[in-house]
Amino acid sequence: MKPDQQPHSTIVQSSKPDLSNPAELSARRYDLDWLRIIAILTLLFYHTGMIYVSWGWHIKSPEHSVPMEEVMRWLHRWRMPLLFFISGSGTFFALRKRSFSGYASERVRRLFVPLVFGMFVVVPPQIYIEWLFRGRFSGSYAEFYPYVFEFKSYHDGGTGGAFSWHHLWFICYLFFYSLLSIPVFRWLRSESGQRFTDRVGRTIARPGGALTLVGLLIVNDLALGGFFPNETHALINDWAYFVHNLLLFWLGYVLTSRRVFWQTLADQRRIFLFATLVCTIILYTARAVLGGQAIDDSALLRTLYSFNSLCLTWFSVLMTVGYGYRYLNINKPILKHLNEAVYPFYILHQTVIILIGYYVLTETGLGVYDGFVVVSLSSLVVCVGIYLVMIRPFRLTRVLFGMK
Repeated sequence: MKPDQQPHSTIVQSSKPDLSNPAELSARRYDLDWLRIIAILTLLFYHTGMIYVSWGWHIKSPEHSVPMEEVMRWLHRWRMPLLFFISGSGTFFALRKRSFSGYASERVRRLFVPLVFGMFVVVPPQIYIEWLFRGRFSGSYAEFYPYVFEFKSYHDGGTGGAFSWHHLWFICYLFFYSLLSIPVFRWLRSESGQRFTDRVGRTIARPGGALTLVGLLIVNDLALGGFFPNETHALINDWAYFVHNLLLFWLGYVLTSRRVFWQTLADQRRIFLFATLVCTIILYTARAVLGGQAIDDSALLRTLYSFNSLCLTWFSVLMTVGYGYRYLNINKPILKHLNEAVYPFYILHQTVIILIGYYVLTETGLGVYDGFVVVSLSSLVVCVGIYLVMIRPFRLTRVLFGMK
């Protein structure tokens, strides 16, 4: 895959969280719940689109859509970074009500257990369908499944094996981030950590100040990008991308840790919108004028293009969070149910897309856009049906899919 300002003293003095205050402990950012739901629903359409663009994926249509690919080029720089930022924000709220040991235990139950279950149950059908589609295998699923227990990585050179986490890389990375970050979160509660948060507060209080935090992402790209230039999701050779998302996770935690920060980001949302539009224009103008190959062939152009992409990522996340807090921080009766369903939906969605997509590609004559509509909407309905009938009602499946 290519894929209103307040005085500084007020920020420092009045915005530190009072963990003894029940109102502080019970506060909930409903906008973050809505944004998580929107981002994960977007993933369903994004992964369906992967069938119909030129980038490599598990199953591919012989016809490609250039307009769809250009939309997805932007979405790729926004969707997962937003989810990691929101996950960091959610961690702040989780640690207000749990000890660090309780938090670690909960992360094992809600992340590690679904990851293992997914690698042995949810992901293998994707690999089976891909092998069928590519003509690598022609037997039944029962004949294929023992290949999983060879524990040969899907990412091995040549013909990879049948053992992978595929789209569940997000859960894997989030699990590691959660445990590795405990010392960081413990430090942020200390006096020196609070002084650091004060400095962040003074930075973001300046108009557009939060935009400068993109420097963290740029430094990471300079330090690790040359050694690990490709986004692999395979952990052991993905360190630039791993640290990139870890920084977004930490930024989500810090920028959610004080109430005044919430309003500051919302007040500056138009600045973030303008910055996002500028980076978007640069992204598409560079590709239209120079061409993707020319950018790839020039070290200077490739570096500048990468820096603009990092700015687009961070600015669009800030824009989304700012507008989200302004307009989406409202509770609705359906939100509780959607929030409960969205995690199992994420675990299921790619497998369902590949199963339905395989049928559409091999058994129907649908083109790019009608095929996209049929696969995406059918997958949505099937995922919802599986959740309501087979996951939500039963304790065992709730545990396996990481539900409370």
